[in-house]
Parts: sequence; structure tokens; C-alpha cells
Amino acid sequence: MANRANHRVLLGYGLLCAAALLCAEFVGPSAAEGPAAGSAVSNTTLPATAAGLNFPIASDARLAGDAKQTRFILDLDRTIPFRAFALADPYRVILDIPQISFKLAAGTGAAGRGLIKAFRYGLVMPGGSRIVFDLTGPAKIAKSYVLEAANDQPPRLVIEFEEVDRTAFVQLLAPENRPELRPAIADANAAVALPVGPAAAKPAQVNDPRPLIVIDPGHGGVDNGTQAGGDVMEKNLVLGFGLALRDRIEKSGKYRVVMTRTDDTFIPLNDRVKVARTQSAALFVSIHADALPRHEGDAQGATIYTLSDKASDAEAERLAENENKSDAIGGVNLTDEPTEVADILIDLAQRETRTFSNRFARLLMGEMKNTARMHKHPLKSAGFRVLKAPDVPSVLVELGYVSNKGDLEHLVSDNWRTKTVGSMAQAIDAFFAKRLATAGAAK
Repeated sequence: MANRANHRVLLGYGLLCAAALLCAEFVGPSAAEGPAAGSAVSNTTLPATAAGLNFPIASDARLAGDAKQTRFILDLDRTIPFRAFALADPYRVILDIPQISFKLAAGTGAAGRGLIKAFRYGLVMPGGSRIVFDLTGPAKIAKSYVLEAANDQPPRLVIEFEEVDRTAFVQLLAPENRPELRPAIADANAAVALPVGPAAAKPAQVNDPRPLIVIDPGHGGVDNGTQAGGDVMEKNLVLGFGLALRDRIEKSGKYRVVMTRTDDTFIPLNDRVKVARTQSAALFVSIHADALPRHEGDAQGATIYTLSDKASDAEAERLAENENKSDAIGGVNLTDEPTEVADILIDLAQRETRTFSNRFARLLMGEMKNTARMHKHPLKSAGFRVLKAPDVPSVLVELGYVSNKGDLEHLVSDNWRTKTVGSMAQAIDAFFAKRLATAGAAK
């Protein structure tokens, strides 16, 4: 136990040093804080926080044009400031705006036109929304402007895209976003999304001896996750489940609970992990719902994933690759953080942490099979970035497949959710009862 305590102290010190270095990097200007020459456009500085709850409303969004020139038009109820910048690999344009209420028709943005393959929109941080355009190839912003209301027409935000070759596109990027100059730490644009939900930002009660559990509803904001039709989105399903799980766990009075998000906000993957680390969590549970493309057949049932350098099967590898792209979907260009800090100590901590993660996964499977339909191979492993906290036992739970009719009926059922939340709460009780008993015996 003494050795383990020493490992944790040294690991914590090393991580604090790394965090301090990262904070220092974020102090400087970024592409998202102002346009570099030719790389970004802006009509004013965006507010850091929302001034009130009376948010502007977006009532319609549409595309016009062809593969040479394409125009995006957003109808609003008032004029707003904006800032746009480009990212490469894949080709994207990011439009950052103050927080607005998107009152758009279901499926808006799923179908592209001309230079735009598709676009997504949503809350990316408290007080800020984002629209992410997936481009069919390299393109530049030729013009961008906001039109005042006139002649019975509403205010409109207009972005005009123009085709360019890759060389020209890369030259238009801010230096820190150019593919040949990839930074060693997270892209400075991630600073836009650093704030997390109110519950996650709330500091843990350090004098409270109860174990702290972090619940992580996947996706959110501009990142919808998987979808069934035009209206059932993974980000909403897993948020509802996560909040219900939080309420059930807190009701017992045995644990403290922190959510990585409590609303429809985009949280970068690394920030989800940081919530668990900074709060000294005893358990991290990430909630998701999978989907299979039609050409890959059908699958059903819940699956529980733990971290592994090598995926347990091809499906686990596919899922990990998809989930690890969440930051790109949200328009945040992240690279792996430095790993020089206490490598050997991190390795020792990870070995112990993975043992506890696997133990909880087995307990969770044993409880969930009594209330939920399980996948034919319910325990799997893969290299999920969100599970990589070296000193926090972590699992990722795929509640089911939104692409499967039977699973989808369960996922939208309050009765199914209540039962499944109950089984997960029982697994948490069993996990901590065993850990406390083990710790007591070691003493």
C-alpha cells in the first residue's frame, strides 16, 4: 500500500507539472482568438460568456451554388458577431458564433451541396455555438458578412466558399494549423472549448471521504454522435441516461458524482479525462450508443469496453476509431499530449488501474444482463482516448445500437432506462464494496 501511495503522489506531481505547462501554452493567442493573415475572418470579437438567456434564434439554414463556388445562408432574428477559420486533414471550416437557439428543421445539414459535404451545429461551450462545415476538398472563404433585416427579409449570416488547390489552402491556414507544423500539444483552437458543464466545473468536496464517480455522457453540442432517422440522436439519449444514473447514485448517499456535461455542450475528449483526474475520481463511466452502417448488417445489445493497446476484435477497433474522431467532428484539432512525465510511474499506475477497470466491467456485465439485452460478446477492449486516465478505473458502456429497431425501442423507453440504471448502480455498489474490503485486508 505504501508503494502504491508513493506512485500516486509522484504521478500526481508529474501530471500537475504537465498541466501547468499546458496552461502556459494556452495563454498565448490562437487562431480562434483572432484571424491570422488570410486564415480566418471575423466581424467582431466574440463575447466570452452569454449575456443572458434571450439567445438569438436561427430559423433556417441552406446552401446554394456549385463545386466552384458555394454559399451558406443562415436566417436569424437579429445580427450576431462571428469568426471563421479553416482546418486541414480533413478539410473543414469552423464558424464560431455566440450561443444561439437553433430552430432548424430535422436533418438540416445532413445533405451537402457544391463544396460542402455536410455541416453540423450546436453548443460548443457556455455562451458559444459552432457550425462545422465538412468540405469536399480544399476551399477558401471568399466573402463573409451579416445582412441587416430589410424588405421583410430577416437578418442573415452569409459565408461564400471558393475552390482552391491544396497548396493555396494550406498557405491560408494559421501557422499552428498547418499539417506540416503540427504542434506537440493540443491545438490552440481547443481553448475555445475548454470550459465544461457547470457540474464538472464545480470543485470536489475535498473533506468528503465518499468515493467520487465521474459520469461521461458521450458527444454533445456540435457532435451529435450516431443518429436514428432525423430526430433521435445519441448525444440526447446518453445525456438523459447519464443524468438518470447520477440521480440514482446520489440518492443512495454513498458517493459523490460529477458529470462531464449536464447539457448539450461539446466537450473535447482530453477535457473529459481531465475532469476525472483533477477531481481525483475513483471511477469513470462513459456512456454511448453505437450504430452500424446498413452495409455492415445488424447487431444488438449492450457492450462494455475497457482500455487496451490492441483492440479485442475488428468491431471494437472500428468503434474506437469512430469515437476518437469526436474532436475532429467538433472542429477541435487535437494531437497527443507529451508523455515525457514519469513514464515508468504512469505505466505502473495504468497496470493497477486496468485491473480495477476489468473487475468493474465484469461486475457491470453481471448486473446488466439481468435487465438489458447484451451483445453476444459483451466484454471488449480497444484504444479509446476517453479511457486513458492512468490512475482512474474507467469503462465505456455502449447501451445498444440505435441502428437496431429493438435496441432503439429500449433506448427511448423510460422503463428500460430505469431498470438499466438500477443494474449499473448495483454494480457500482458491488465494485466499491469489494475495493473497500480489499483495502481493509491490506491494512
